[in-house]
Amino acid sequence: MSNDSSAAQQDPESEYRNRLEVLRDIESRYKQTAGKLGPATLLFLAVSVVSAGWIVTTRISAIYWVLLPVSLLILFAIAHERVIRAIRKSSRKIAFYERCLARIGNKWMGTGETGDRFSDPSHPYARDLDVFGAGSLFELLCTARTRAGEEILANWLLAPAPPDEVRLRNAAVTELSKRLDLREDLAVVGKDFRSGVKPEALVMWGEGASALNPGFLQILLLVLGLLWICSLIAWAAFDLRYPALLISIVNAGVASRFHQRTSKGASAIEEAAHDLKLLSQVLARIEGERFSSSKLVSLHAVLQKDGVVSSQSIARLNRLVDFLVSRRHLAVKVLDPFVFWSLQWTLAIESWRKKFGRAIAPWLASLGEIEALSDLAGYAYEHPQDVFPEFTDEGPLFDAEGLAHPLIPESRAIRNDLILGSNLRLIIISGPNMAGKSTFLRSIGINAVLAQCGAPVRANKLRLSRLAVGASVCVLDSLQGGISRFYAEITRLKVIADLTDGPLPVLFLLDELLQGTNSHDRRIGAEAVVRNLLKRGAVGLLTTHDLALAEIAAPLGATAANFHFEDHLENGKLRFDHRLSPGIVQTSNALQLMRSIGLDV
Repeated sequence: MSNDSSAAQQDPESEYRNRLEVLRDIESRYKQTAGKLGPATLLFLAVSVVSAGWIVTTRISAIYWVLLPVSLLILFAIAHERVIRAIRKSSRKIAFYERCLARIGNKWMGTGETGDRFSDPSHPYARDLDVFGAGSLFELLCTARTRAGEEILANWLLAPAPPDEVRLRNAAVTELSKRLDLREDLAVVGKDFRSGVKPEALVMWGEGASALNPGFLQILLLVLGLLWICSLIAWAAFDLRYPALLISIVNAGVASRFHQRTSKGASAIEEAAHDLKLLSQVLARIEGERFSSSKLVSLHAVLQKDGVVSSQSIARLNRLVDFLVSRRHLAVKVLDPFVFWSLQWTLAIESWRKKFGRAIAPWLASLGEIEALSDLAGYAYEHPQDVFPEFTDEGPLFDAEGLAHPLIPESRAIRNDLILGSNLRLIIISGPNMAGKSTFLRSIGINAVLAQCGAPVRANKLRLSRLAVGASVCVLDSLQGGISRFYAEITRLKVIADLTDGPLPVLFLLDELLQGTNSHDRRIGAEAVVRNLLKRGAVGLLTTHDLALAEIAAPLGATAANFHFEDHLENGKLRFDHRLSPGIVQTSNALQLMRSIGLDV
């Protein structure tokens, strides 16, 4: 298997294919071995049964005739199980690299985590820029095994980080991009599912107040439980039934006294803690790594602070919870009132909480950040042509060279340049339908999001100040809510306008502004909206196929300019070059598009 240094030297696709080839060869050899061990195990099982039957029927005392095949049966069964586990692990590794190649080959849409639960229709840009959902930016980036990692990544995509924090993340992403072995191990550790641990619930439980106080009570319960067992032995050996009856009544009374608090405490931890084993395994793999970038070093230190190893602590909690969950077994239910099984393990868990409970939040936060950084590192590794942005205090500024949309394959992406700043603050883009106006707006917005979350951007160069992005690109009406498209759009415009009251200058992206009303009101309303945003220090773009809106630029002088996308007829078909050009568009294609699908116009 190639190591991390070779992974850093080769192009991503070649490295993935090389590793995939090796893994498939290893899996094939494991399967051949399993194909031999399986029948051999069955053979020794049959021999063991036959030998046992022969000894019983013939009454021969040579027990070694059974012990030998049974011993071989056990050895072959253990070897077979190990090979099966190795096959499963190899299969998970193969699936990991197949997903990696799918991302490079643009076949990843609809196969990963969509992040729909993080989607908020009222957010200034999440829905408009396809941050969440099938085929979204989140689905492209996210490979996290824990919910903590997913939540941190989602938070980073929803809110811009300060430039100093972004630079720290850039350094961490650069380091992790070369750690392909680490990303592989995190993808295949444990079983093939994501951790079901709910970070908020687990943190709230860890920091919450306990209804039970461990300590002397644990010792008392242990003594009472042992006395009950001894009383049963005394009853069986010496026919002393009354002590057994007495201690049974006492224990049942104690259990009844704590029943409500036991049930409450047990339910709380069972609700908060799911798949703790996988969580501890992910933590252990990260703890075993050594980092050099300051961001990763500080996050790694949290997981082993004051000599407490987070993975070992979580693993112990998992074992305690497993014992507690076993209280539902019928035999345990019968014995529970007398040996205090539920109460004993609940108290043990409460003792764990008293010692480690307040460390859960920083552990999960650090783990989530490392996983989110690993997600961004995977993207950086698979897109070596993408660059990290350069931040400046001169604002507002968005200066891009060779900008393209990161969700469009490189082979189909058309790169454009764009400068927005103190001089040119508004660009009005006109153009016919399907010319690429909306996609260009999304390209600007999604690259601004990537830049400010710590990821590389799809551009040859990007220089920008810290910006609050506000977009009105995907405006939908609501039949159930009784909201028209026009009302939905002006509501979104109010959200963007309110952003200008914040500490950051706003980058606004308005697609087909106010198209839900008549031309007269649209022209007046659009100019009023744009002037208000510019007055509040914002910069941005407005797209339209209504040339009347292109006239907004003239009264604003040098601070506004018209650009356009255009099309042309080639062999009777419309062609689009998706190149941004100065000036107002001079063509229209609505009638041609209607004719192209068979409408009689």
